[in-house]
Amino acid sequence: MQIESFKDLPLSAQVIRAIEELGFGNLFPIQAQAIPPLLEGKDVIGQAQTGTGKTAAFGIPMLERIDSGDRKVQGLVLAPTRELAVQVADHIARLGKYAGLRVLPVYGGENIGKQIHALQEGVHVVVGTPGRMIDLLERRVLNLASVKIVILDEADRMLDMGFIEDIEYILSMTPRDRQTGLFSATIDKTVMNICNRYMRNPEKILVSKDEIALTQMDQYYMVVNPHGKFEALCNILGENHIGRAIIFCKTRMDVDNLADGLKRMGYDAKALHAGFTQAQRDFVMDSFRKGKLRLLVATDVAARGLDIQGVTHIINYDVPLDALVYFHRIGRTARMGGEGTAITLVGYGELPEFENIKALTKTTIEEMS
Repeated sequence: MQIESFKDLPLSAQVIRAIEELGFGNLFPIQAQAIPPLLEGKDVIGQAQTGTGKTAAFGIPMLERIDSGDRKVQGLVLAPTRELAVQVADHIARLGKYAGLRVLPVYGGENIGKQIHALQEGVHVVVGTPGRMIDLLERRVLNLASVKIVILDEADRMLDMGFIEDIEYILSMTPRDRQTGLFSATIDKTVMNICNRYMRNPEKILVSKDEIALTQMDQYYMVVNPHGKFEALCNILGENHIGRAIIFCKTRMDVDNLADGLKRMGYDAKALHAGFTQAQRDFVMDSFRKGKLRLLVATDVAARGLDIQGVTHIINYDVPLDALVYFHRIGRTARMGGEGTAITLVGYGELPEFENIKALTKTTIEEMS
């Protein structure tokens, strides 16, 4: 039987009820391919980027494995950043709303006392960053002896950030017969090393880049004199019906300068980069998420892992040096099957990088006059 919708899966009534309430109908490619083997208890390696519906792909099978009557940690998700941990925990909590399950995000920079108290009260699923999880393990408030399923989310990013030893330590604290899922935008040698060491005959599910939410996007580019970029951007903002947009720049300084320039022109714009304190980042993100802010000017680091509904446009003020970053950027719109538009301003000196991007995608990027 071809599995096309959530109703085709052997799911509990409570989970189906939550899925229907969230308005999910048809499965995205990663969900159709990953949920059945995960439900069967198999280990799974999934190649998929943020925005492809992968949280539901691992969250739903995780919820089906948990005994709600047992207040021990039975599901564990490791994520690279606090933003992603919060987002994944929220998503799983919504899916487990009617199953009586408690989900706790744990991450640094937040009062550890609250997290300790919640663990002592009893939770079923813990979603967190490796550093804070180890802190809780060493304080003996987090016990992983009853874990049935572990998910490594955005594994490539965690490895890039130097978390390999932390991940290995955390996995060593879970039962050997646990089920393991690993999701990553790129599957390289270091990611495969983890898979070979910690997974048993995993099923490999590769959702190609071109399937990743790009087919329903309109992509455009404009070749401009580098000195005329700001003027070209203002023309684009003036002529297109832009609801909410993220504008990407290469450096923090470029982000600050562009946000200031746009504000002087009367645009509702704010900057976001890693030079901000967590409180400042949260404030800007919250304003943008709630629709109080129209234009977010950001670096790639600040925008990785963000999940914001209703972003209509992605504007690349600079062409990224790494072609894959382009796909990460434009994946911030057309989320979960929505539509979106990406516009890239290409300075004369950036044409070689832009040609690399065009060579990587099967979708067309049209030139704007």
